[in-house]
Amino acid sequence: MLLWIWLGYNVLVMLVYGLDKIRAKRGWRRTPEATLLWMAALCGAAGAWVGIFVLRHKSRKPRFVVGVSLMLVAQIALLLWWRFW
Repeated sequence: MLLWIWLGYNVLVMLVYGLDKIRAKRGWRRTPEATLLWMAALCGAAGAWVGIFVLRHKSRKPRFVVGVSLMLVAQIALLLWWRFW
């Protein structure tokens, strides 16, 4: 059950990154960068990582590329520690 919640949340985060990219291209109101980073920090780093590297959104900003990658590593380490401890 917890896995499905985590997967659903990461899909939501990926969609938010994708929608922000569409809004950027059209000149519409954007999602604040702080919101995107907080969504990644709150167990959504996998979805954010897909948004950055597959959807190519915020891929030129080191704060996102490095920050989200480090969050993903930390979240995977935490998951492995929780699962096997």
